[in-house]
Amino acid sequence: MEIHSVSFVKSSAHPRECPPMDKPEYAFIGRSNVGKSSLINMIVGRQSIAKISSTPGKTQLINHFEINEEKEPWYLTDLPGFGYAKVSKKDRIKWERTSRQFLEGRRNLMCIMMLVDSRQKPQKVDLEFMAYMGEEGLPFVIVFTKVDKLNKTERAEFQSAYTAEMMKQWYKMPPVFVTSSETKEGREELLNFFEQTNLLF
Repeated sequence: MEIHSVSFVKSSAHPRECPPMDKPEYAFIGRSNVGKSSLINMIVGRQSIAKISSTPGKTQLINHFEINEEKEPWYLTDLPGFGYAKVSKKDRIKWERTSRQFLEGRRNLMCIMMLVDSRQKPQKVDLEFMAYMGEEGLPFVIVFTKVDKLNKTERAEFQSAYTAEMMKQWYKMPPVFVTSSETKEGREELLNFFEQTNLLF
C-alpha cells in the first residue's frame, strides 16, 4: 500500500461525536509513553500529523485521520493513552471508559493496534487491557515500538520473553509487528496488513 494523502478529520470527546462508520478503521492505543504519535507519523510518512509531546497523556481525545481519501479511504484513529500519565484519577477513568465505549461500538473497526514498548518487561496494565479485548472478542495485534533502542542481545530476547508471559493466559499469540519510528522498521509490514485487512470490509 502507498499513502497518497492524509487528512485530519476531527477530534471527538465521545464516541457519539466520531465520524460515520463508513470506512475501514484501525485504532491505535497503548500506554501514555509508548511512542504512539511518532509511530503514526512514521506510518503515514508525515512529520507532524499526530502531535508529539514530551508530556505523557497529551492525547485526550479520539483523533480521526482519513488515509487515501480519493481512492479506497480508511481511518487511522489515535485513542487516548492509558497508564501513568500525570492526570487525575477521575480523568484516567474517563479516558478509559471513553476508549472502551469506542472500541466496543465501532462496527467498522477492523483491528486494534495495541502498542507495547519493546524496552519494558510485560506490564500489568497492558496485559489486563489485552485480556479485556480478548474477553470482548475485539480483534487486535501487538505492535512493539522503539526496537532501535535495544542492543543486539535485548533485541534477540524481548519477544520470546513477552510471548512466555502472554502464554500464561492465552493459548496462542495475536499477530505481532516489530517497529521503530526512527528507522522506519515495520512500516511496510503494517501497510501491507492494512491493505489486506481493508479487503475484508
